[in-house]
Amino acid sequence: MQKHEHEIPNGSKLYFGKSASKKRHLERLVSELLENNGFSEIITPFFSYHQTNAISEQKLLRFSDEVNASLALRADSTVDVVRIITRRLKDETTKKWFYIQPVFSYPSIETYQIGAEILDSTELASCVNTASSLLQKLEINAILQVSNMKIPHLLCELLGFDMSVFELGRIELIFAKNLNWLDKLATISSLADIKALQNNIPSELKEPLNELSTLANEANFNGKIAFAPLYYSKMRYYDKLFFRFLCANKILCSGGEYSIDNRNCVGFGAFSDNIIELL
Repeated sequence: MQKHEHEIPNGSKLYFGKSASKKRHLERLVSELLENNGFSEIITPFFSYHQTNAISEQKLLRFSDEVNASLALRADSTVDVVRIITRRLKDETTKKWFYIQPVFSYPSIETYQIGAEILDSTELASCVNTASSLLQKLEINAILQVSNMKIPHLLCELLGFDMSVFELGRIELIFAKNLNWLDKLATISSLADIKALQNNIPSELKEPLNELSTLANEANFNGKIAFAPLYYSKMRYYDKLFFRFLCANKILCSGGEYSIDNRNCVGFGAFSDNIIELL
């Protein structure tokens, strides 16, 4: 029998000494920032019945409960937070929630995550600004990347593709159509590019592009803004505007608009492990 007395499984996390101190500093700073912005903290169970609403089954660590119902270790917090608040707490007054807790995925991947959700809201710019404030306090200069999940869906409808083209990262099949407007769409780099493209794209894409422009204008961000209209998030619930903060080839924060249990919400997550590496 192979011994694993002191080994750490691939993908799991160990913090000690300075790294543990940095992690605690980050969590304290975020807690203060979010509480000062009107957020209340929630800590959800490690086990969940609803993870397939967010993550593909292949990435879940799954179990059975005492009546043989399927459950999984928490791989994402957003769905559980909204469902618990809506169905169990039945809290209609508190709209802004945050959490600091790990998530787990197959085979042994452990990710520390800080998340914030605003229920019954479509004001994604407020999430962008909160995430930006966090990174500024940490003196991290990141790039803001904005996307719209409507665009990949509309492209598949217009060009006759299944969404698996984006889900599996096979967008070269779309570019094989050799459409000039599609090439220009993929290389948008400024608000001026979006404006110039408006008369040369299918009408169905005009509103989603305008929404990208609006988000970029409403975000209180003075750094570089990158546009990624063909980006597709693998988190199943994001279906509209979406953003990421990037630095040193790492995703520091990401978030977007979504709907769960007929509630329109916005939210974002900050990836503690990636941020700590930059501190």
